[in-house]
Amino acid sequence: MRFPLFSRWLLTAGVILSLFVPGALQAAAPERLHAPWNELLARYVTRDGRIDYTGMLEEEDKLGAYLETIRKTPPDERTWSRSEQQAYWLNVYNAATVYMVLQYYPVRSMNEIKVKSLKGSKSAWEAPSVTVGSKEYSLNQIEREVLRNKFQDPRVHFALGSAAETSPPLLNEAYDGTRLNQQLDGQVRRFVNNAKFNQLAAGHLRLSSLFDWYSVEFGEGPQLVAWLNTYSTVVIAPTATVEFLSFDWTLNDRARQAENQALR
Repeated sequence: MRFPLFSRWLLTAGVILSLFVPGALQAAAPERLHAPWNELLARYVTRDGRIDYTGMLEEEDKLGAYLETIRKTPPDERTWSRSEQQAYWLNVYNAATVYMVLQYYPVRSMNEIKVKSLKGSKSAWEAPSVTVGSKEYSLNQIEREVLRNKFQDPRVHFALGSAAETSPPLLNEAYDGTRLNQQLDGQVRRFVNNAKFNQLAAGHLRLSSLFDWYSVEFGEGPQLVAWLNTYSTVVIAPTATVEFLSFDWTLNDRARQAENQALR
């Protein structure tokens, strides 16, 4: 089949553009960008959110390559929807957290990790470990400055995996802008109604420390109860008393769970 001269010129220009501006094609379909991360999650994250770090370590290069693609492909605010941008940053945060653990594995907790810097060392949360475009971010910066400040959606706290035993379980698929609301609502319900993290009764609540740490976003007293009732399978009274559970920072390692079960 022969193309008119102008059509052939457009085809050639498109090929050249794809060679020199890989992000240009990614921007048109951002969900394709996260396919490698999606495959790793499906393979190494259990339904209850535990991570097979030993298995993930075998594909560390694939995870590193994904983060390198992320570095070269910042979200395009002109063409990406707000949901696509939010999904991008959620995936980046979670992938970078897992990658951080792999650099120091085996480790009992993310809080044990110290990243060397020119002025000594920084925690895994404060070290500039993620590059997007020309800017470096720490995990805390992504959470605070991007996800919380820009999107102002308290549901993100249940989508971020902090690699801890009592953190919200990591979803075993990448976040996708085309169905992000469904994914986020599912994560909130999954966490709120799991007795491992929260014990709910009509008149008394024993809640994850997350609701205490981020009370500015969730509210307190009747306001918090109203927020919880949106997702809870238990109808909570506005006058319910509240106490907060201690947070367990032990690594959410699938191997450690298997060891514990073998000892029983």
